[in-house]
Amino acid sequence: MEEAKGVVKHVLLAKFKEGVTESEIEQLIRGFANLVNLIDPMESFHWGNDVSIENLHQGFTHIFESSFKSSEAVAEYLAHPAHVDFANLFRPHVEKVLVFDYKPTTVRV
Repeated sequence: MEEAKGVVKHVLLAKFKEGVTESEIEQLIRGFANLVNLIDPMESFHWGNDVSIENLHQGFTHIFESSFKSSEAVAEYLAHPAHVDFANLFRPHVEKVLVFDYKPTTVRV
């Protein structure tokens, strides 16, 4: 197996609180996506809703994935004032979150 050199994927799973409207969620997603324009180490941003038929989501409804060149770049992103401000705006709307950082690994057979 070949671990990616430097590349780090930063994944956040979210379950929004009951009563948070679709409009509020859309506004939060736009704000999250805009961070890629404000924070240099953030290279890309993707998001989606759970579409699994397995029903193993444990209540999480949305996934947000960002890409970075290194773990140091993730740390820089986390400390950036634009991220801190957005996180303070985002947190009150979610019941629970799960964050997972990983380096993609290729398996050659």
